[in-house]
Amino acid sequence: MTDINNDVLHVIGAGLAGSEAAWQAAQCGVPVILHEMRPIVKTDVHSTENFAELVCSNSFRSDDATANAVGVLHEEMRQLGSLIMAKGDAHSVPAGGALAVDRDDFSAAVTDAIAAHPLITIERGEVAGLPPAAWKHVIIATGPLTSGALAEAIQNLTGEDDLAFFDAIAPIIHFDSINLDIAWFQSRYDKGDGKDYINCPMTEAQYNNFIAALGAGDKMSFRQWEENTPYFDGCMPIEIMAERGPETLRFGPMKPVGLTNAHDGSRPHAVVQLRQDNKLGTLYNMVGFQTKLKYAEQVRIFQTIPGLEKAQFARLGGLHRNTFINAPRLLDEQLRLKADPRLRFAGQITGVEGYIESAAIGALAGRMAAAEIQGKTWSPPPAETAHGALLTHLTGGAMADSFQPMNVNFGLFPPMPPVMTANGKKRYLKGRDRKAAYAERALALMQSWTDGDVLDRPAAE
Repeated sequence: MTDINNDVLHVIGAGLAGSEAAWQAAQCGVPVILHEMRPIVKTDVHSTENFAELVCSNSFRSDDATANAVGVLHEEMRQLGSLIMAKGDAHSVPAGGALAVDRDDFSAAVTDAIAAHPLITIERGEVAGLPPAAWKHVIIATGPLTSGALAEAIQNLTGEDDLAFFDAIAPIIHFDSINLDIAWFQSRYDKGDGKDYINCPMTEAQYNNFIAALGAGDKMSFRQWEENTPYFDGCMPIEIMAERGPETLRFGPMKPVGLTNAHDGSRPHAVVQLRQDNKLGTLYNMVGFQTKLKYAEQVRIFQTIPGLEKAQFARLGGLHRNTFINAPRLLDEQLRLKADPRLRFAGQITGVEGYIESAAIGALAGRMAAAEIQGKTWSPPPAETAHGALLTHLTGGAMADSFQPMNVNFGLFPPMPPVMTANGKKRYLKGRDRKAAYAERALALMQSWTDGDVLDRPAAE
């Protein structure tokens, strides 16, 4: 297939995002050339040349569309005629309330479907560096293991710092699970608005116990392909900092200077600061708390922090090799690179985490590109949907200065309004009732958006 009259979409990378993007665009009637470097150029983690190969878990996580954000995203993708979900459902294996798949059969089925599509041409080989200028419509969906030449070209074009170091991620907490009877709002020395951070105080004994717990906590091991990737000095894991001496954290991210406990006027021995992580104010980031602790250990240890005893985590910390761009700073509302709008990005390279999140952004990118090629107006899904919440987060909802990869969660959704009780008072939903309300609202709005989408097409077979 040749790129005639600029009506061809080039998709680089045939992982979950690239496969879904190519499928969605082709289902719209747009010719697609799907570029995949395997098996010509191999990676450290893939073992086959098939598309959408699952290199880690075989689980797509919860399939509960009634009260789980991931399950809602699953159902929305089914509404969009997702190839990834169709083949995932067809090749599922028992996993309780989760959707898990036979990874080999799933990947082979995705590959066969794409190869059989009359509007998709597969080209094997690396796209080294930026795509040729003659390619007017491009989706880059190369994932966290983007080839060195392309990653370097993107870095040179955007001017961003190198993001292919170990990506040390700090946990993110749902605001409404923070105990403000213990924690309080204040900036050090009352700078800025004076209340830009939530502060969780520690006594000397609490601090010493916390440092000991960090040292004894069970850590994740490195995968072989990660072992030679250096730490990024600006994101040193908190347990590594703690190993440098018991007072290191008190003179680093946990320094108490310039803070006074608003509840009793005391000066804490140490503090854990939380910074707003989205414009909605529903999520707060643990400042400086990048970590390689195992997930269960993070929950156990971090819930010993005063004010976080019942903390609910929207994302736990992690440390892994990851190439991603600062999407809120670099991309426009249609995932186009501001420095070169012919280039769209999709999948994990945009800063979403997870198989399904990557595929969902791929689906949106494919639809956006199809609309542009066909000269049609494209409107985003509502922010109250899982797709809309992810898209909003990437394109302006997240704070660019602290942007890190994120899974879908209800903290990204606009808050539910209060309900009126029988006596005329306002009541905010909590717990499962609130989650159920988020899910019901999202699926109804997504169905309305899909029904009115001029690019709607048949479901995947």
